[in-house]
Amino acid sequence: MYENISEILEKIYIIQPIHHENAQKYRILHDEAVDLIESAGAVYAGTIYQNIREINAATFIGEGKLQELNERLDGLDEITVLFNGELSPSQTLNISAALGDKKVIDRTTLILDIFAKNAQSSEGKLQVELAQLNYIYPRLKGKGEALSRLGGGVGTRGPGETKLETDRRYIRKRIQYLESRLKETEKRRSLQTARRKRDNVKTIALVGYTNTGKSTLMNLLTNSDVYVKNELFATLDPTARKFEIDGVEFLLVDTVGFLQDLPHNLIEAFKSTLESALHCDLALIVCDATGEFDMQMKTTLATLEEMNFGSPYLLVMNKSEEIADHSILPYGSIAISAKENLGIEKLKRAILQKFREEFLFCALFVPYVQMNAYQAIKSYITERNIQFTDDGVKIDAILPARYAEMFTEFIVFKSSN
Repeated sequence: MYENISEILEKIYIIQPIHHENAQKYRILHDEAVDLIESAGAVYAGTIYQNIREINAATFIGEGKLQELNERLDGLDEITVLFNGELSPSQTLNISAALGDKKVIDRTTLILDIFAKNAQSSEGKLQVELAQLNYIYPRLKGKGEALSRLGGGVGTRGPGETKLETDRRYIRKRIQYLESRLKETEKRRSLQTARRKRDNVKTIALVGYTNTGKSTLMNLLTNSDVYVKNELFATLDPTARKFEIDGVEFLLVDTVGFLQDLPHNLIEAFKSTLESALHCDLALIVCDATGEFDMQMKTTLATLEEMNFGSPYLLVMNKSEEIADHSILPYGSIAISAKENLGIEKLKRAILQKFREEFLFCALFVPYVQMNAYQAIKSYITERNIQFTDDGVKIDAILPARYAEMFTEFIVFKSSN
């Protein structure tokens, strides 16, 4: 499993490629890379930018730029080079050789390292290890030349080196084992989802870009103490808590955050964890009102669409206390501050409004002679207030619309608002 090493402040220098696919967003990708470096427990040491018209099959960027970078890094032995994109195994080795055998990692390797650092649950650790092994396996050359370049801190948390270098068959068997274990957890999660549907538990999923305040919002809504830290992917394992709005009970689920150009294999690795978002009754897409919220929203929706997400959602703009003009925010979005507890009541009203077709707010009257019949079906409703009279019981209740016919003889007033 995992051999967590002590955190070493490793210095990382970024190679930032600029080409037609990322020309409009390379600065965002670069800023994210700096944040990723800090989240991994390392130190940002500088950047070299490279415009690329045609990708070099051997080194991605040209020999001239590699020579320039090598001169910049001359004399800096303890430094890692991060290529802010995805490299093939041979490109990783060739860049490393051109830079005097310095350690070279790519964006996916760095993200995997942060995942390994932050995974706490057994399922999260299984998912991280599977993603790491699937990524590392095709990068092994012979007895593990590619992996032997790694060593040290960032990019190497997780599977032990010795096994990876000496036994490719072990890796294949380990991958098969991890996949079977995760299928078991998927079955259990499917059963939990089916049970919630059967019990009419309404699930709301917090989804969105990493580090936009989803966990802070969860703590505020549910009065809980979910771990909160100002770094990317601080929340890796899904967390579920119950909360109520006007007597209606919901289950709120916090999920792993998304990122620009999050590699497909990482999305696949955490697909079972994200099942809670796929099967929720409502998603709250949380964006940072002070950041590139349009990009965050599009990234989140694109990732969800890739996973065949089809549930309704509300767009929530967090950290809005830091901006003066809310008119710049997307139309129909809800401006809040989870940190300052601002706009939360408006958010709750919007959540209830989304469910207005699902619930009936009813006044019931149950004669004492029919109390046994009522007791047999009362588990389907939420009683908000009860008043006893001479002839029976008056009940202010919230009733799922699909069960309304069961209570027809008791309903004296109903509303969907």
